[in-house]
Amino acid sequence: MEQGDVVEIPTRTLVESMVREDSTIDAGELYSVANALGMSDQQVRLCIKRLVTEGQFVQDGRGRKAVLRASDGMRGGIEPELEYIRYMFAQDRGAAPWDGVWHVVAFAVPETARAARDAMRDSIVQLGGAAIQGGLYVSANDWSARLAATARELGVAQHISTMTSTDLRLGGIESAPELAARLWPLERLEAGHQRLYEVAEYRLRALRDRTLSPTELLTIEIELAAEFTRAMDPDPLLPPELLPQPWIGQRARAAVADCWAELAKRETPGSTRLFRVYSAAVREAIGERPTTRGSRGH
Repeated sequence: MEQGDVVEIPTRTLVESMVREDSTIDAGELYSVANALGMSDQQVRLCIKRLVTEGQFVQDGRGRKAVLRASDGMRGGIEPELEYIRYMFAQDRGAAPWDGVWHVVAFAVPETARAARDAMRDSIVQLGGAAIQGGLYVSANDWSARLAATARELGVAQHISTMTSTDLRLGGIESAPELAARLWPLERLEAGHQRLYEVAEYRLRALRDRTLSPTELLTIEIELAAEFTRAMDPDPLLPPELLPQPWIGQRARAAVADCWAELAKRETPGSTRLFRVYSAAVREAIGERPTTRGSRGH
C-alpha cells in the first residue's frame, strides 16, 4: 500500500468535520465515510453518544437515518482560522516578505496564577513562538495584537512585556536562517509537510484519473482537511527567508490547493462546511474567485 493511501483520522475529528453549512450531519453519510476510512459502526455510535452527552450535538432519529445538529459552541470551534490560511499562501506567493524584525515576548506570571501562566505559554507556542530561555519567546511574525488580546483575556496583561529587535544572537549565532534552525524543529515540520504532500498527490491522481462516488469525494475532503490540519497546526509560518529552499511546505500547500480546485469542479452539494471554508479561503488567497454551490438541507 502506498504511503499516501492511508490517513489516520480520530473518530471525533471525523464527526466534527462532517458538519455541513446548515450545521447538520447526515448520519447515513457519516457512517459511509467512516466505513471508507476503516471505522466500524460501533466506533461511530459510541463517539456520537459521547458528543451528544457533552452537549456538542443534538440527535434526531436513530442509526443511519438520524440527523445530528451541532451546538453553537461546536459550530464556532471546528472551522480553520482564515487569516492563518490567507497568510501562509501569501508567504508562498512572495506577497509577505520578511522585514527582518524579531518579535519578543517575556512573561513572569506568579505561581498563584499558574493556570493562566500555563495557558499564556500554550498560546504563545500556538502562535509560533519559540523559547529563547525561561519565560522568553520569539517569533518572526508580528503577533503583538494577538498576544495583547490573549493576555487581557487571561487577566495577565500586567505580567507581559514585548519588544522587537533586528539584532538577535543566540550562543554566538547571528544568521537568521541558522537562528530559525536552532529555535524551531524544522526537520519535524518538514516531515509533516512531506506527508501532506504525499497524501495530496495521491488524492489528486484519484480526482483526475477516475470518476468518484459522493462518498469517495467526501472521504477525500475529510482526509485532506485532517492531514492539512496535522501539518499546519505546529507550523510557525516562518518567512521563506528563514527556511531551507526549496521548502516542502510550499509544495505541499500547492498540491492541496490543486485537490480543492478539482473537488470544486464536481457537483457535490453535500460538501462539508469545513471543506467550503478551506476551499474558499485558499482560492481567495491564490487569487481565484470562489464559486457558489448549493448545500443540501435536512
